[in-house]
Amino acid sequence: MGNMKKISIRFIQYACLLFASFIVLFPPYIMVINAFKGNEEYAKTSVFDWPQNFLNFENFRVVFEVGGLGRAFGNTAILIVVSVALNVLLGTMIAYVLGRFEFRLKKGILGAYVLAKMIPLITVQVATFGLIKSLGLFNTFYAPILLYVGADVMQIYLYLQFIRNVPYELDESAMIEGATLLQIYRKIIFPLLAPATATLVILKTASIYNDMYTPFLYMPSQHLGTVSTSLMRFVGENSAQWNVLCAAILIILIPTIVLYLFLQRYIFSGITSGAVK
Repeated sequence: MGNMKKISIRFIQYACLLFASFIVLFPPYIMVINAFKGNEEYAKTSVFDWPQNFLNFENFRVVFEVGGLGRAFGNTAILIVVSVALNVLLGTMIAYVLGRFEFRLKKGILGAYVLAKMIPLITVQVATFGLIKSLGLFNTFYAPILLYVGADVMQIYLYLQFIRNVPYELDESAMIEGATLLQIYRKIIFPLLAPATATLVILKTASIYNDMYTPFLYMPSQHLGTVSTSLMRFVGENSAQWNVLCAAILIILIPTIVLYLFLQRYIFSGITSGAVK
């Protein structure tokens, strides 16, 4: 009787896992099979039917030539490299100050970051847009970069958790040798934060790569399009080129999947280490 109960529970567990896997994998499957269909084939066949030829790359050609996906990848790379580099620099510096020094406004500064995180972004978009426009940054790379670089509370807590595990005796030894605070940060603290930095780089890269709202609102020019906003060129008011969109999404997904497969261990280790807070 006990064995039958265990078998039943195990069966239900595997059934739930299979169902969840189906729910996750079914949309990408539909996207892949439709990415290789021409316009006429897509119009005459069901979205569940396999394409007549998996070597039909016409949609992929349209994506790069009409959609400008190559230039969009370049624009997205600029946003990611500059924004992530500044995020790492600001995040490590802020965490270094908050984690190593005691001063009167320490709790207030950390509380301000927490408070800002609790405010829904949509409620301050009008003021943010007005500020960006008044600074003359609208329709430039500087607008989204300025919005991405803000050190949020997640990355501060992530770095703080790592800094608190670094013995303070290292700082004292460096001070005895005559090192300045900046040298301690640059030569001791920053290198020891490499696991947290790897986690932050991956999470921020994925966030910026998938963001459509910020580039669409602050960089509307076609020559400044990113990989996410370039998809909108194939969507009209009353119709869309779904087969071309499937091809574009398939191309855009590849870098994300490769990045995740190679660096997933840094994501889990960094999040776990910073999850105590």
